[in-house]
Amino acid sequence: MKVITRQDLRDDSAAVMDQVEAGETFRITRNGVEVAELRPLPRRRRLGAEELVAKHRQLPRVDYAAMRHEADDLFSDEDVIGDDPWERRRVEAALPSRDPG
Repeated sequence: MKVITRQDLRDDSAAVMDQVEAGETFRITRNGVEVAELRPLPRRRRLGAEELVAKHRQLPRVDYAAMRHEADDLFSDEDVIGDDPWERRRVEAALPSRDPG
């Protein structure tokens, strides 16, 4: 870690920033008192193809059939239209076909 004055930072900011980008940390002083620290931010490492595949394999598996059944139960027509046959016909006509074939 290097210690530099505020004046040095102002006069040589491009060179200081290049060094920070290269991993160097600086303590900045004003009137002989340390007032700040200038350091590089941690960079996120990019994952390679093998690491991405391994990470993907760790994701939980989704049971889409169970999820669909759960959604159908949650959004069933019975809860919305009740026993009114006219309302049932209107709603059923507006719904997309549930026929999987």
